[in-house]
Amino acid sequence: MLVMGAAAGRLGLSQGLRLQSLLLVTNSEGDDITVLDLELLAAVGDWRVGDRPHGIAIPENGRVAYTTLESEHALKSLDVPSGKVLSTLPLPGRPNQCAVTPNGKFLTVPIIDSDSVQIVDGQSMKIRKSLPVKMPHNCLNAGNNEHMFVTSIRGNQVNMIDLAALEYIAEIPVGGVPRPIAVDREEKTLYVALSLLHGFVIVDIPSRRVVHKVEFPALPPNTDLRPLLNTATHGLALTPDGKELWAASVPTGSVYVYDVLTATVSSPIAVGLLPNWIAFSPDGRYGCVTNTGSDDCSIVDRRSKKEVARIKVGKAPKRLAAFSVAGA
Repeated sequence: MLVMGAAAGRLGLSQGLRLQSLLLVTNSEGDDITVLDLELLAAVGDWRVGDRPHGIAIPENGRVAYTTLESEHALKSLDVPSGKVLSTLPLPGRPNQCAVTPNGKFLTVPIIDSDSVQIVDGQSMKIRKSLPVKMPHNCLNAGNNEHMFVTSIRGNQVNMIDLAALEYIAEIPVGGVPRPIAVDREEKTLYVALSLLHGFVIVDIPSRRVVHKVEFPALPPNTDLRPLLNTATHGLALTPDGKELWAASVPTGSVYVYDVLTATVSSPIAVGLLPNWIAFSPDGRYGCVTNTGSDDCSIVDRRSKKEVARIKVGKAPKRLAAFSVAGA
């Protein structure tokens, strides 16, 4: 479905040179992706892509987006100006969070119910190779064209993929069941949210060991994490300059900011109900948080650490991706 009304013109890639910051939000219990304009702080479009979109990934040029569909067991490429489905790749099971290299050459797609991660050619939309991994859930690219990371829920580890060899070059124990992860651009430090931990662990990638555990304030004694799939901390995201790690505290409806240099944790930042995933605007000005329980997205000013907007999206928003395009 095309972007709505006058906003469609704002997404044109050939109408001018001004960079426009956009955010795509997958609505996991709907059939659509909501488009947000991070200058207007408003929803400007809605793309109908199929039932239960899960992952979202965008290469550096911002011309195409990729989404995984749990209901269809498929990966779809989407035209960014219009939201039109360009191609569909059938997958061997239920896909979760995908990732793409900046140059768009490779995608990795975890198939949670077939114990594999698919390495996909971003141009031809064909599977290049399948690697075994125990119950994979999330893939991540740290900003280069050489490597990918995939979490293994049953393996209690994160695997690192070499995209030249299409093989694993590291299997990194994380001390528990990995949920979302973040990796610095040097690929030396891995941050991992673990099931049942209100906080995260820090892993040294070269030595393959957990070096620190960061714990947020204790949850109330009666907090039941079972409806949240035993996840107290979910979305993790590093700021573009790598100086801060933001983490969503799901049961408290807040975000904590970890200062990488001083190893200190901020006071909680109030957002919506059941915050899930976090992404930053390309310029680092805003942290964007999907609130699965309130069907909206919180926009938090990085400098003031305060929510400046809460924008209604679709049903049960989860994954999100921010990027820049040339606008009018």
